[in-house]
Amino acid sequence: MSYRRDNRASRTALFDNLDGIEEGGLRASSSYSRDIDEQENEKSLNSLQDRVVFLKRLTGDIHEEVQTHNRMLDRMGNGMDSARGIMSGTMDKLKTVFETKSSRRTCKLVIYLVLAFFILYYLFRFLLPAAV
Repeated sequence: MSYRRDNRASRTALFDNLDGIEEGGLRASSSYSRDIDEQENEKSLNSLQDRVVFLKRLTGDIHEEVQTHNRMLDRMGNGMDSARGIMSGTMDKLKTVFETKSSRRTCKLVIYLVLAFFILYYLFRFLLPAAV
């Protein structure tokens, strides 16, 4: 039993000596460890502040880009509305032209003349020079 007591006593003494050592070195005093913790906190705080500033600039740039695109889409929508108005006016005029018989005859005559012009152009351009 004395062997066990001696073993326990030596074990206790060994662990008492190890309490003063931390990670292979001597334990730092509490004020020194607070200074280190404060320095690490300052570094982390500065890093976080830089990230916040970066994100703020990034969101500002995104906001400007969105506003630019909205203005462009508004202008495009206005252009489409005006084009739709012009097209509806043109379609109304075409309806009135095709509703009267004399206008239909005139349109048919214009179409026949355009077709005849293209046929004659094709003949003179491609067939007659090959024959000569």
